[in-house]
Amino acid sequence: MSLFGRKAKDMTIINVGLSSFAGDIEKQGASALQVNWTPPREYSQEVRDALKKLQQPEIAAKIKAANQEVFEKITNSHQILIGYEQAIDVVPGMTKTMILHAGPPIKWNAMCGAMRGAVTGAIVFEGLAKTIEEAEKVAASGGVQFSPCHEHDCVGSMAGVTSASMYMHVVKNKTYGNVSYTNLSEQLAKILRMGANDQSVIDRLNWMRDVHGPMLSAAMKLAGEIDLRLLLSQAIHMGDEDHNRNFAGSLLLMQELAPYIIQTDFTNEQKKEVFEFVKSSDYFSGPTWMAVSKNAMDAAHGVENSTIVTTMCRNGTEFGIRVSHMDGFQWITGPAQQVMGPMFAGYKPEDSGLDIGDSSITETFGIGGFAMAAAPAIIPLVGGTVEDALNYSRDMMDITTGTNPNITIPILNFRGLATGIDVIKVIETGMPPIINTAIAHKDAGIGMIGAGLVNPPFEVFEKAIVQLAASIN
Repeated sequence: MSLFGRKAKDMTIINVGLSSFAGDIEKQGASALQVNWTPPREYSQEVRDALKKLQQPEIAAKIKAANQEVFEKITNSHQILIGYEQAIDVVPGMTKTMILHAGPPIKWNAMCGAMRGAVTGAIVFEGLAKTIEEAEKVAASGGVQFSPCHEHDCVGSMAGVTSASMYMHVVKNKTYGNVSYTNLSEQLAKILRMGANDQSVIDRLNWMRDVHGPMLSAAMKLAGEIDLRLLLSQAIHMGDEDHNRNFAGSLLLMQELAPYIIQTDFTNEQKKEVFEFVKSSDYFSGPTWMAVSKNAMDAAHGVENSTIVTTMCRNGTEFGIRVSHMDGFQWITGPAQQVMGPMFAGYKPEDSGLDIGDSSITETFGIGGFAMAAAPAIIPLVGGTVEDALNYSRDMMDITTGTNPNITIPILNFRGLATGIDVIKVIETGMPPIINTAIAHKDAGIGMIGAGLVNPPFEVFEKAIVQLAASIN
């Protein structure tokens, strides 16, 4: 059968509609070129006026110079691991009754199920309550103080819950001197950061406090420092995107630590436990790259006239961003979104909680979803196709300031990471950042039930550009 009166095999059809249309065309023997196009976004007059102001030549020149300064701070940052220590000893402002959490500020009564599960588990772990039920009363009555990880130089994946006794990565910026922290990976599935809090979770946290953390701490005192920027670059070249795929990164990090671990005074049985624990999941280095990303983005925060995003994070209820021009912790927030992706057997989308975690600091820096072209093997975990992975890394160039020459993607001809999300470019293109992430159950006590892809709520960028236009002159 011919198509439009011509032989189908002689035709190439450009399809700007649903991708299924292209499939129908190909079934008839023609080739189809799918154009990734969507109608332009409709903005309020306030947003249009803000964009117009920031595009004025004199103001645009100031923004361009400031954004270049921020971009250079991000790319010039040289992150090194200098230790593993307990939060109470190193995290600024930490107290024995403080619970840090992911995302922008939130109170107990607004927390989602996964965060409540993690908070109550941490309260029991710290000995501030004997049972989960008692811990709920402690949390509701003001017996602990809540504060965002980001406001204490920290990041925490998923619920991000961090308490005084937990061991932390200590990551220093050799270029700018700032220090960042994140807790150790519990590995995957039924764990505190996913909202699980039964006795197996508490037992694991006790072991991490008593054996795993102290052993890593002792090893780092022998090692002195480990070049994390170099390891991150190598991991990307080996097929990680270093948010949700960390096979290479975990191997590389343990390769650096192992010679010093075996020199510590711990028993052979304890060393065996640590090696087997790391072997149990590839996520050992996942938090490490979060701290690396936080370290660079904090160095780049607070530059007047810069429209670059320095923080993206979520608490399961709200999504929050910070922009470099807005000094300190001026959070711009919108509703947390539903993550779309494959679910573990026995679960369905309606079981999932909303987007949660500080781990989107990786995309803010330029890895994770921005680097999926380097890690096509992640597709079965988060969904989509290899072509999608390539396109995500290409598309993010349209909303960023430049490419990071220190961390490159081989399949894209060794192009550097797309780096420096610019609020103005997000508004101009109508394209939000892409984030890949795990999915926690909506209820406390269950844990991880899938993984997928998500975008920030677009309104945070609309709010940001209005605020920027009001303060940049």
